Order: sequence, then C-alpha cells, then structure tokens
Amino acid sequence: MYTTLKEVTQRAEELNYTVGAFNAHNLEMIPDMIRAAKEKGAPIIIQTSVDTAKYIGHENLVAVCKSMATEEMVDVVLHFDHARDFDDIKEAIDKGFTSVMFDGSNLSFKENIMKTSAVVEYAHRHGVSVEGELGTIGGTEEGIHVSEDNKVYTDPKQCVEFVKATGVDALAIGIGTNHGQYKSKTEVNIPLLKEINALVDIPLVIHGGTGVNEKDIHELIDNGIRKFNVGTELLVTWTKIAKETFAETKVDKSLRHNIIPCNEAIKEIVKHKIDIFMNK
Repeated sequence: MYTTLKEVTQRAEELNYTVGAFNAHNLEMIPDMIRAAKEKGAPIIIQTSVDTAKYIGHENLVAVCKSMATEEMVDVVLHFDHARDFDDIKEAIDKGFTSVMFDGSNLSFKENIMKTSAVVEYAHRHGVSVEGELGTIGGTEEGIHVSEDNKVYTDPKQCVEFVKATGVDALAIGIGTNHGQYKSKTEVNIPLLKEINALVDIPLVIHGGTGVNEKDIHELIDNGIRKFNVGTELLVTWTKIAKETFAETKVDKSLRHNIIPCNEAIKEIVKHKIDIFMNK
C-alpha cells in the first residue's frame, strides 16, 4: 500500500522495530529497493532530497512508488527529506508525496516551531505526515558542511515543547550521528536518547545512519527510534560498482548491463539493513 510515515511508524511502535528510510539518488535504484522490502515482508520509506526530486521529477517518483506498492503488495512511503523552503514542501505534497520533513535545525527554537507548525497544518490537511528536527546532525547536508564544532545535541526539554506546539508525526534528533559518514563509525549518545524517549510520545528518527555501528542499532530501536535513515552507503556502493562496470563495457553494450549490478548491490544492502531494523 502507498502509505504515510505516521502509519508505518505506528506499526513499528506496536511491534518494536524501526522502518528503514533509504535515500534514492536516482530513479534506477528504487524498484530493487522496494523489491527488497517485499522479500523481507517489511515496510519501506523511499526518500529523496529536494534536488533529487527535481532531477527525477516529483510525478515520476510518485508514479513508481505508488504502482510498485500496489503491484508488490508492500507498504511504501515516499518521503521528502531535509526541505527548508515551504514552496518546495508544498510542491511535494501537491504532487503526491506521502511524507515531508521540514528541517528547521538552522533556525532559532521559536522560529523552528512557527515554521514547522505551518508545514504541519498544510500537510495534515492533505493527509501527509511531517517529520521535524531539533538539534543538528553533523557532516554534509545537500552539500552544506556542518562541522563538529557547530553540531548541536537535542535538548530533551525542548522536545516536549516542540512536539506539543507543532503536532509533528516524527522527530529527528541530534545524538551524535553525522551525514555522509561511511569510513568510520560514530559513538551515539544512548543516555540522551533514553532521556528524550522518556519525555515524548512520538516516533524518533536517526539521520546519518550509515555512520552508526550496527551493534548499536538494537538499543536505538529499544529506545524509540522508529525511522532509520540510510543514504551514503547506498550512494557510495552504487557509484563504485558503476565505475567498475562502465570502465569495462563496450560503448555499444546496453546500459542496463552496467546498471543492473549497481541496483542488485543496493537491493542486498537494503535487505541486510531491514534484517537488523526488524529487531528480531
């Protein structure tokens, strides 16, 4: 079923697992990502950046995810990630995305509340879920570097006020993860997560999931993480294999023979992550 973030995270809360949110960096990798979820009997969140949605086309993304959700009989959410402009968010909602994220982490606390609330009001009128963010996640977001010195951990007390004031359906928190990290693993702040989870009754979200040590994931799930983002690992793997296949191919060989191995590798990563995310 083509569904919402709120629906899949509610189910995840009931059964104590997290839903994998996988960044689609091109249209080609999406079908195998969804097929991976089907094979594992799990829901999946396909998410794109603002620029990737514009590159592929919002309607194209919606059409593929909606048709495959029906054809493959798997729950699929299409999520618009790290958007900061209301017009971009409105376009995604109007064209059929089922979930959006307003990233107000660069704003003052009060402005973040006000702008997130406006997004929630519009999105909820259209049956679309909203993810907000408090604190900042280090690394690179859409080409903008967030240094370790500027990284801000989420204040648990602010979470209570933010969730109550905005009505968001999920909350991304800063507990030490970094966007773009894949050569090393970060140390997540589990005590901070536990404190936040004890104060708010809302699905929590991990960004920068590639940099999280897999041995820590079960503890994160047990303490309220219901959406787990994976992006860089997919991008790096697809690109590495594409460089190998295109370097060896004849110029008149069908492109699919170069791209299929890339997509198959993505499928295996998604299946592996889902195995962990189901918290068996």
